[in-house]
Formats: sequence, C-alpha cells, structure tokens
Amino acid sequence: MNEAKHSRLELTVDLNADLGEGFGVYELGADRELLSVVTSANIACGFHAGDPTTVRTAVEQALAAGTAVGAHPGLPDRLGFGRRVMELTEDETYDLVLYQVSVLYGVTRAYGGVLKHVKPHGALYNMAAKQAPLAAAIARAVAKVDASLVLVGLAGSEILVAAERYGLASRSEVFADRRYHSDGSLVSRSDPRALIEDAEESVAQAIRMTQDGLVRALDGIDVPVRAETICIHGDGQHAVNFANRVRLALTAAGIVVTA
Repeated sequence: MNEAKHSRLELTVDLNADLGEGFGVYELGADRELLSVVTSANIACGFHAGDPTTVRTAVEQALAAGTAVGAHPGLPDRLGFGRRVMELTEDETYDLVLYQVSVLYGVTRAYGGVLKHVKPHGALYNMAAKQAPLAAAIARAVAKVDASLVLVGLAGSEILVAAERYGLASRSEVFADRRYHSDGSLVSRSDPRALIEDAEESVAQAIRMTQDGLVRALDGIDVPVRAETICIHGDGQHAVNFANRVRLALTAAGIVVTA
C-alpha cells in the first residue's frame, strides 16, 4: 500500500514544445494554443529560426501563460531550419550556444521572468547526443551563462553526461511524436518512418515511456528510456491535437504533468 502511494507521488513528467520558430511575417506553429497545454516552452534564439520580435513575443506569451521558459539554440542555418548537419569545432559550438542562451536569458529577465532551461535544437541536439566534445561545449556554455539552468537532452545521450560533468541539473527527454532506433537515437527525418502521424500511437508511446521506461524501436526491440520531459514538436501538423491528447492521457493515468 505504501509502495503504491509512493509510486504515484513520484510519477511526474514535464511536457514541452519548441516555440517562437517563425521569422518576420512568417508564423510557424500554434504557439498560443500550445502554451495552454505544455508546461515548458523551448524558444528559438534567432539562429535556426526566430527574430528579435518573435523572441520577445514568445517570451511574453510564455510568461503570461505561466509556462517555464527555456532557450532553444540551434545551428546558423535558416534555410535548413537547423536540421542539417554542420562541421563545428568545440569553440564554435561553445560560442554559438553562449550567444543564443544569453539572448533568451536577457529578454526573459527584461520581462520579469527567469530562464529555466536550455534544450539544443535539431541537428545540434542530435550531433551532441553522440559526440561528447560537442556536448561538453554546450554544457560549458550553459554553465557560463548561469549554472542554475537545466540542460535538456535525449534520454541516454552525451548531453546528460556533459551536464553532470559541468555541475548542471539535467532532464532526460523523450519524444511522443518520433520513432526510435534500437540504440536509443531518433530516426532521421529523412526516413519516412521518423514521425508518428497517428494520435493514438503517439499517446500510447508517451504513456509507456513515462510509466514503464520503455519505447519500441523500429526493429521491435524495447529500448529503456528515462522520461522526465516529453517533447511535442510545435511545428508539427497535428501539434496541438497531439499535445492535448497526450496531456489528457497522462492525467487520466494518474501522472502529474508539471514543469
């Protein structure tokens, strides 16, 4: 009885989305609608997407919604939306992360808020998940801005190892709308199987990752994952529907959704 009660109390998860990814007059994603559902917002910093007005607007909206604000630094590749691999040195990685996190840190503070976390975007995220030197450069830059920031990374990745090395708190991230390989990495977006288009499948995957700590890979193998925060991609066609369905299912399963 006591064990069951303790388990229920401990079963919490964050629900995050990538926001502020438009540019100028071009809007991408349903930011306002998602902010009513998710508990954390990862806001683009102007490299892969975003501009000064978009950044400021996204920060204001997130703070007004009571959503935790995070920085979402990416590669300087607007045309490829930061999803194309680039050759980077450790110093280049450090500098581009330091710059972008500082932008969000300053804007959030100017509007009376506190930046809570940092989650790398796209190719930078996936590269650093496997490349320890890049992960270390990211963690070092985050710690330089503010050592109280939480570094978010793919479950089981080098980003989480680097966070511990540099004294940062970290959150292990899983994806409700992406498929996995048996090594725990995400299936590349160049593969037509990468994205989960069915809401029921997305919900089932989110619940299983949170409750059981497992995700079914493409080859049928169950991969252990630690689900501390679940991502719903803000630019996805079904983002708002998926986010609503996932949150309702989590709550119905007795899982507390909180930043």
